[in-house]
Amino acid sequence: MRVRLTASRLQRKATAMGLARTFETAANPAQKPARDPLSALLALGRPLVMGILNVTPDSFSDGGKFIDPAVAIAHAGTMAEQGADILDVGAESTRPYGGMKPVSADEEMARLAAVLPAVVKLGVPVSIDTIKANVAAWALDQGASIVNDVWGLQRDPAMAKLIAQRGVSVIVMANRETADPAIDIIAKVSEFFTRSLEITERAGIARDKIVLDPGIGFGKTPEQSIACIARLAEFKHFGLPLLVGASRKRFINSVTPSDPDERIGGSIASHLDAVANGAAIVRAHDVAETVQALRVAAAIEAAR
Repeated sequence: MRVRLTASRLQRKATAMGLARTFETAANPAQKPARDPLSALLALGRPLVMGILNVTPDSFSDGGKFIDPAVAIAHAGTMAEQGADILDVGAESTRPYGGMKPVSADEEMARLAAVLPAVVKLGVPVSIDTIKANVAAWALDQGASIVNDVWGLQRDPAMAKLIAQRGVSVIVMANRETADPAIDIIAKVSEFFTRSLEITERAGIARDKIVLDPGIGFGKTPEQSIACIARLAEFKHFGLPLLVGASRKRFINSVTPSDPDERIGGSIASHLDAVANGAAIVRAHDVAETVQALRVAAAIEAAR
């Protein structure tokens, strides 16, 4: 069974997932990721797929499914085989719809310790999904090369300085404590980005190390999440790559009632529209289906 594959076997099976892969090419031997691989990936000129690995007991979509390190490592290997350009590993559920249960940095690192080093060895760039600077520092020491901060550097004052010192890329996500249907969500997300970018400038983080994520589902009503995708192009004025993580989010249920694992169609539709509106990266649970959809869309567009 796949869950019994060892990390070393998975690494050998994932050797096709080097940074030079494009939608049309066959497998190439894996290479050790560059310290800052994101710029190289973005230079490929196609949308990138970030595969999600939650090693948590309470994630909204797959809570507990990958808490066993062997299962988590096997799933990471599967996503690499399926074409993930980046593997995003998190050990504290951010639960976009409330009910988040904070964990200590020690607990977060304990969950990661048995998984992250093996995932890094697969040869696919790894991002660490955390809001804690000490967890991010530990993960970077283990070989992660991107920090994904769902509070956009506005929670832990040490995070921006760490990223600047390490010279790694950062994903700055716009977040809110609660949803407010009365606000102009596009304006509020833009204001959030402006504050975060002021932090990055003060810390000395290079502009070419920053990706912006509007935070689909985080402190937003379903209608506001949909608006952020529909009006994604309005964030282009920041001049930075955009990431959209619509995978299995609750707004899909507001359009067509469905449980999280029944939202693949809605996730793909959202990500295709996001790419059409300027997204450079999409963050997905269902990597194979997302990669296939993007490749087919690219082929159709090329034939126009």
